[in-house]
Amino acid sequence: MTRSWRRFFLLLAIAPAFAASARDRDHGTPPPAEPTGAAVDCIPAHLIRESQVRSDRVIDFLMRDRRVFRTTLAQACPGLGYERRISYRPIGNRLCSTDILTVITSAPIQTGAACGLAPFEPVTLTPTRRFPAR
Repeated sequence: MTRSWRRFFLLLAIAPAFAASARDRDHGTPPPAEPTGAAVDCIPAHLIRESQVRSDRVIDFLMRDRRVFRTTLAQACPGLGYERRISYRPIGNRLCSTDILTVITSAPIQTGAACGLAPFEPVTLTPTRRFPAR
């Protein structure tokens, strides 16, 4: 078998793994959420337990007191949905809709796009079924 055929079969064999990896990382649709109140411009930064990037536009902030605030950016932030890592610098211990987030890229680790936040809407995340009904 020639080298070009070996390369072809190798690529053919590993292509499904790359496709699955890309599909798993592309969470273009955020999980459903029910609004529980009016959107606010700022949230207390010291109460943020975790941030979960859901897509290029949606980030959920999980608070220490079990509240969840969702921010939907006005425009897609390049690389956000793929990298899923952000940094931000709250001013006065509050993260506000006027603040800027920065995407943290991997390989090599560096800063990516900088995007403006949006108002924070209190939500309750709707549980989703992980397994099909029998």
